[in-house]
Amino acid sequence: MVRKASGRVPGWVEPMLAKSDAGRLRSGPEWVYEYKLDGYRCCLRIAADGTTVLTSRNGIDFTDEFPELAEVYEGGTGVGAVVLDGEIVTYDEHGRVEFALLQERRGRYRAHAAAPKRETRFDDVAVRFLAFDLLREGDTPLLHRPLVERRERLAEIPMPDPYRVAVLRAVGFDELAADRRTPQDLLATAAADGAEGLVAKLRDASYSPGKRPGAWLKHPLVRTQDVILCGWRPGRNRLTGSLGGLLLGAHDPTTGDLVYLGDVGTGFSERERRELPARLQQRATHPFAVAPPREDVRGVSWVEPELVGEVVYRQFTRGAGRLRHTAWRGLRDDLDPAEVAAPSTAARSAQARVERDEPPVGTAARVTVQVESRRLTISNLDKPLYPCGFTKGEVIHYYSRIAPILLPHLENRPVTLIRYPDGVGGEQFYEKNAPNGKPDWLRTAHLPSTGSRSGRGPGVIEYLLLDDLPGLVWVANLAALELHVPQWAVGGGDRRLAPDRVVFDLDPGPGTTIVECARVAEHLHDVLTADGLGPVACTSGGKGMQIYAALHADDPATAAAYAKTVAERFAAESPDAVTAKMTKALRTGKVLIDWSQNNPAKTTITPYSLRGREQPTVATPLTWDEVRACRHADQLVFAPEDVLDRVEHHGDLLARLAHGAALRAR
Repeated sequence: MVRKASGRVPGWVEPMLAKSDAGRLRSGPEWVYEYKLDGYRCCLRIAADGTTVLTSRNGIDFTDEFPELAEVYEGGTGVGAVVLDGEIVTYDEHGRVEFALLQERRGRYRAHAAAPKRETRFDDVAVRFLAFDLLREGDTPLLHRPLVERRERLAEIPMPDPYRVAVLRAVGFDELAADRRTPQDLLATAAADGAEGLVAKLRDASYSPGKRPGAWLKHPLVRTQDVILCGWRPGRNRLTGSLGGLLLGAHDPTTGDLVYLGDVGTGFSERERRELPARLQQRATHPFAVAPPREDVRGVSWVEPELVGEVVYRQFTRGAGRLRHTAWRGLRDDLDPAEVAAPSTAARSAQARVERDEPPVGTAARVTVQVESRRLTISNLDKPLYPCGFTKGEVIHYYSRIAPILLPHLENRPVTLIRYPDGVGGEQFYEKNAPNGKPDWLRTAHLPSTGSRSGRGPGVIEYLLLDDLPGLVWVANLAALELHVPQWAVGGGDRRLAPDRVVFDLDPGPGTTIVECARVAEHLHDVLTADGLGPVACTSGGKGMQIYAALHADDPATAAAYAKTVAERFAAESPDAVTAKMTKALRTGKVLIDWSQNNPAKTTITPYSLRGREQPTVATPLTWDEVRACRHADQLVFAPEDVLDRVEHHGDLLARLAHGAALRAR
């Protein structure tokens, strides 16, 4: 047993987290860079006498699972108590960090958890703790000190056994420049070394426990892979009765054997989850040359290896031969299973070339892809649509992954597109009419025009109705970054229905930010709740915020009248902080409650839509705890990857909008 009763171990510090850099690796003398590690995040807490406790990112005690790490400082550190932040990793035979080995070791540990402690040591899989931050030294907390100072102090902490505990190298921008190298060069090296990517950190940033403040920005390496569908498992909980995940395979590029590559469980549309199992031909046994691990195949139905799909992934674990962090892209009916090869050294080299911004040899500007039951031609996937370098391919990838959550909020609502054919910063234009050349299968609705944008006859606009993944991908390929919809839907016979929700658009005037919007939103929450509505908050993806509530109202004017009454009441009660009038001269230092967004002719940015800003931000639903806790504008800025992570954790925070309530009489 490693713990000592006499040791006073410092308290656990919830780890600071990195935000996505939205595809743009930061560059400049204010940044330092570390490899993004694929292991277990861990807080190493050491008392003055050497008593050591290891705590996971989620507060789980790792001490008994990794006793060899807890023993390193048995004699004390020589500098008193310390708290180290870092990552537990293991290496393959080539010296690359290998997460699969760590997982395999943990599986064995759990299987033997009831055995005596001497039997739960797995020294055949050596682990190492790589420290990248120092949070306490002796009696001195360091959270408010700049990173560069914490790093300098970390370098002075004794490392009695560097094979088990060591410091992760941080490379400064100036150091790279002195070697005539750039952050992109370092990224290419990271790719070649098998790392997950890079994390850029501000040199002067303090440590914010449990937060993603934007001072640490992660730049993961994402790759695509054709795969053969070899098995499937049913969904659980809300996915009961549909597809839960697929088991994947490919041919070994050397032997030609069909090998197991792992599984994929995210990125499917609801329709794919319903319909894919019917396309899979059952078989009695697995089709692989070597049986997959037993723990991977519980509850799996095996299928003939006849269908090909495409996934995106972040890492290929060479030792185990597994794809890591996968997401489904769609079927590839245009490919023969015999053509599908597992990732190889050549593929890794090609990825490193891409990360250095070198175009791969033979890449076509236009490609044909299978999206559900539709074949689409998409083009210029590597074209940057944002100043930060976020490409059209990344836009399509985001919309493909968020589609199961986004599409219900677009269903039967006429969509207005904002297109950026030359990217953000170039010409942009609104498009209400369905674009020329739209496919015949794309649904539209012919509705009376209330303005001058009609192009399909006198007073008529042919709106797009986006209700499936192929339609979403098709408009994304047109560089339609923003999707705007009204607060009403279309019924049978292209009939406009009454509004089914009310929206309050909170727009900060000069001298205010989303922080002031959050304070108004808190008050709105109380008022709407008292009126029997269930309010939901959402960032605009820019500087403002929207508050939605579902409702039942037969009169189309009900929502707008109610929103105006509430907005004017707020303006009367807090005239120094709120205005209900659009007049620019009245908006300085105030939040505009724009009630007019409920006018049937108006549209609002769709939740989960990208915005055409300098950075690729997303209109993001929020919890009310997040609204109440907002004290800085950057707390409520979310990149596409952040939103995908949030959806995986929270689900759809706007799901309650499907259940409207009648407004109480005021």
